[in-house]
Amino acid sequence: MLSQLNVRNYVLIDSLEITFPEGLIIITGQTGAGKSILLGALSLVLGAKADASAIGEGAENCIVEADFVLSADDAQARSLVEDNDLDWNGGQLTIRRVVARSGRSRAFLNDEPVTLPVLQQLAPRLVDIHSQHQTLLLTDHQFQLGILDLFANNEARLKNCRIQWNALASLKKELAELDARIAEIERDRDYNEAQWKQLDAAALVDGELEELEAEQKTLANAEEIKELLCACSNLAETHEDGVELSMVRSMKEMERLLSKLSRFIPLTESLGSRLESCRLEMEDIVAEISDLNEKMDVSPERLEFVEDRIALIYSLFKKHGVTTVAELISLRDSLSENLADSSVLTCRRENLVRDIANAQVDLDAACKSLHESRKAYSVPFGEIMNQSLKFLELPQAVFDVQLLDAPQSATGSDSVLFRFSSTGKNPVDVAKCASGGELSRIMLSLKKLMAHFTEMPTMIFDEIDTGVSGSVADSMGSMICAMGDNMQVFAITHLPQVAAKGSAHYVVTKSSSAGRTVSTIEKLSAEQRVMEVARMLSGSNVTEAAIANAKALLSE
Repeated sequence: MLSQLNVRNYVLIDSLEITFPEGLIIITGQTGAGKSILLGALSLVLGAKADASAIGEGAENCIVEADFVLSADDAQARSLVEDNDLDWNGGQLTIRRVVARSGRSRAFLNDEPVTLPVLQQLAPRLVDIHSQHQTLLLTDHQFQLGILDLFANNEARLKNCRIQWNALASLKKELAELDARIAEIERDRDYNEAQWKQLDAAALVDGELEELEAEQKTLANAEEIKELLCACSNLAETHEDGVELSMVRSMKEMERLLSKLSRFIPLTESLGSRLESCRLEMEDIVAEISDLNEKMDVSPERLEFVEDRIALIYSLFKKHGVTTVAELISLRDSLSENLADSSVLTCRRENLVRDIANAQVDLDAACKSLHESRKAYSVPFGEIMNQSLKFLELPQAVFDVQLLDAPQSATGSDSVLFRFSSTGKNPVDVAKCASGGELSRIMLSLKKLMAHFTEMPTMIFDEIDTGVSGSVADSMGSMICAMGDNMQVFAITHLPQVAAKGSAHYVVTKSSSAGRTVSTIEKLSAEQRVMEVARMLSGSNVTEAAIANAKALLSE
């Protein structure tokens, strides 16, 4: 239930702190006094869109705070609160909404920040607001279907149907994407296969271009390299007058002579060691030069092959818009995968088609279960509605529910049509035959039924009695009053027959001071309530007869 509402700087409300009891609460006031403003403030705290225009004149922000008391074992509300890491607080929830002049707003639940989507999910567990225009929902077949499902306790069946529908939709989406992929591969198959064959025939190796370029540079200058290597070898070992003058042999001879000298000059011993190191290094250098000279191949055929290979790689670079052999290899592998994918995807498609057929069977079963439940409950639903309508002085009226076939969806394969006849003959679509007063009575009967099955803690009726008067209004008031025995009900009304019901009566007034208009709400005492009902009976000129009539209404 809504136990307290605090409002500051909201439209015409400067400051408001008001508590509400359980049961039926009547709210009255002159047209334009601000009753809709009060509902707007409550809607804001329940997650409605914020608007800077809602901020009162001269204020920097507006604040709306509402205290709700829920049953401690309301599992759905508790789960929603705790799943968002918020404090359940035994079912005592304080929601605060602050709207800044910039239009931005902040929301809090039990002083912890909360997002608007969470508030909007929680709102249906707190309050059901029947606005003046909600009667138009009677023309909405989805609304009608929802009420029947509520009556038939189809929540679990609907959940299963949604799961099956989403599973089937997901598989169909995957199949469509797969078909598009297969079609793309098949469309480009010849081109991709030609591309792959060219790259595969190239037998590319990562890093080979650098090696080929280095080899090409060597082969292109092979003759000059050979000449230089020969010259080096000749310098290492030359002949003069038929006598071999080897640099290495000469160095060995110098070592021997220095060794002899060391007996006389010790310094020459170290010189001999240094000379030995030079000789050994020289031997290695001469050996490597000789080896290079032997391996050096002056081959025009190899040079031609290397240059052709380099030209091929660069032509592939240009053709495919890449700059490295690694990228060409990656492209080749990708093309290979695409070509192989065709058979793999075809196999996957066969599996998907089978899965879709199975999912369709599951969805058909879920839809059938929903249909059978709706069919079973449509008759008792109509009977309960007929009883309520008879109580609301439509004794000849007939209300029934017609199930129609509809395309499969997440809510099954049914469409619902509420049919009505005030004379009891030839019922037709309720939207086409009911008058304004009859629609009001039908909607009240539906709301009563919904309140019973949803265990809604608080329900607000904003002039649901539009279009009725006299004894019918009295009957509607009695029905609303009876609902207040099991839940908190707010009834905003202009009818004295309804206003006389319930135990708490609040009046909304508008006043002007210093060029400024403000709205306020206050709880009426017993005497004030008599005068308010008398005003509703007779208008601004309250007569003694109106007062007596008001007392009679209040005493019933």
